[in-house]
Amino acid sequence: MTVEGSAPGAVAGGLDEPEELEPEQGTLALAAEDDRHTVADWEAAAAAVLRKARRLTDDDPDSRVWEKLSRTTLDDIPVTPLGTADLLDGLATAGRPTRTGDWDIRSHLRGDDAAALNETALVDLDGGVTSLWLQTGPDADLAELLEGVLLDLAPVVLDAPAGGQVAVARAFLDALGETTPAPGTNLGGSGDELVDVALLARERGVLGVVVDATAVHDRGASDAQELGYSMAVAASALRRLTEAGLGVDEAVGLMEFRYAATDEQFPTIAKLRAARRLWARVVELSGGDASVPQRQHVVTSKPMMSRYDPYVNMLRTTVAAFAAGVGGADAVTVLPFDAPLGRPDVLGRRIARNTSALLMWESHVAKVADPAGGSYAVEKLTDDLAAAGWAELGRVEEDGLAALDERIAETVARRDVEVARRTRPITGLTEFPNLAETLPEREPDGFFDSVRAYGASFEGLRDDPAATPVFLATLGSIASHTARATFAANLLAAGGVATEVAGATAGVEDLLAAYAGQPVVCLAGSDATYADWGSEAAAALREAGATHVVIAGKPVDYVDDSCAMGVDALDFLTRTREKLA
Repeated sequence: MTVEGSAPGAVAGGLDEPEELEPEQGTLALAAEDDRHTVADWEAAAAAVLRKARRLTDDDPDSRVWEKLSRTTLDDIPVTPLGTADLLDGLATAGRPTRTGDWDIRSHLRGDDAAALNETALVDLDGGVTSLWLQTGPDADLAELLEGVLLDLAPVVLDAPAGGQVAVARAFLDALGETTPAPGTNLGGSGDELVDVALLARERGVLGVVVDATAVHDRGASDAQELGYSMAVAASALRRLTEAGLGVDEAVGLMEFRYAATDEQFPTIAKLRAARRLWARVVELSGGDASVPQRQHVVTSKPMMSRYDPYVNMLRTTVAAFAAGVGGADAVTVLPFDAPLGRPDVLGRRIARNTSALLMWESHVAKVADPAGGSYAVEKLTDDLAAAGWAELGRVEEDGLAALDERIAETVARRDVEVARRTRPITGLTEFPNLAETLPEREPDGFFDSVRAYGASFEGLRDDPAATPVFLATLGSIASHTARATFAANLLAAGGVATEVAGATAGVEDLLAAYAGQPVVCLAGSDATYADWGSEAAAALREAGATHVVIAGKPVDYVDDSCAMGVDALDFLTRTREKLA
């Protein structure tokens, strides 16, 4: 199997450099002469910014901006800072969105309390939601739960636990009665009950299969691993359904895919495009009609969310929903900002559904069928992700899902290192934490129990805050120490460690006057102040009772530890907390 060359759905043309139209031809040129710039012009402008930020020296060539601004994804896919036409040399474009107009706003309902879920569903539908994702078991009274829901207008997608899918599907069909179900209604078959649920769906004329790639995303999988897993599960489902007597196209017509959208918008857009390309190839190789579009339900990522400073989750889910819409998702579920804390309240659900509404009806994101179409960077990233996802599918087919679990563990470890070093920052948790915040109280609902949050290690530290603060020994005036003092205080707060600040000081006597016997102290000042009286300050604080002295900046011989940009924050915080204990 290969996705190269004959991938179906490839769109010929449309990505070449547009011909310049001269004014004498009756059409304005693309840009005035003064507004046309070369790659070298961009390098010079970018280099000037990096030199100002001290990321480049005056001796570095401008061309080093590519090295400084490029990054590598967790799938080892290089992403350059500027999309250029040469990125697409020899590539065919495929996987472009097929949805036209607004996407389906799908809210998530979870639990067995039919009366409570019914009330929530009706509020959501009245507030603009257009379909329901119902995660419930056989004990729920679906007739009561769906009372008042117009099932001919609002699709319902079932998500029942293993062993209960057939029972829930039958209960739903009983509640549906003679009503013609809304297009997109899905009985949600998977696993051991896949065939039985699919046959019920075929008989009733609804969708019957959900390929849920969020199952591995929630455990920490990379984009390519998520894609490969979804294709492996879908291919297995095709085999089983055709063995049960369904035709390939009939089986394909019963399926919907569920993917996660993160706040990394371009990888998310590319992932959804790559998924369509991969699925078309699988269908083609299976002898089916590859022109039938893949149906995508996209959910904002659970692992990217944080229990601390949960209001930042609104920003994360907005970016994720934007990427899902631009990537062509048929249905989008925005998880409420307070979902990591437990059952979301009315405000959380309202903001979640309004996120899609604002993107479509205020920002008009859905007015264009393929907003990212023709973007060199997106098209290249799509192709790279498709190739990586196809390779992952091959590994799963050959080695099985157990081997995939091992690769996911490696991805988690690699991401953890980036989070620990804060090269993958999490606002409100690893950056700009607020130790004084009061978290909203929510009823536990188990929705996040199996999720491996990207900031899990830091959340663990925050769950058990240090009982003793660190003395922040600020050397010199506020102007001279504020940068490093702020850095150190934020770093320590990320690990649940409070600080007590000396304030402006003119010498050792001022430090000792503010010192209250804390076992750990952190010197914070300028390099000049360190050279002038840093060693004397450390010695005096040790004599006054400090047992562990840290310096904010480069390590020196008169301290026990140091912290600066690029430090392994998790390792540093663990060491510091041990000294505090």
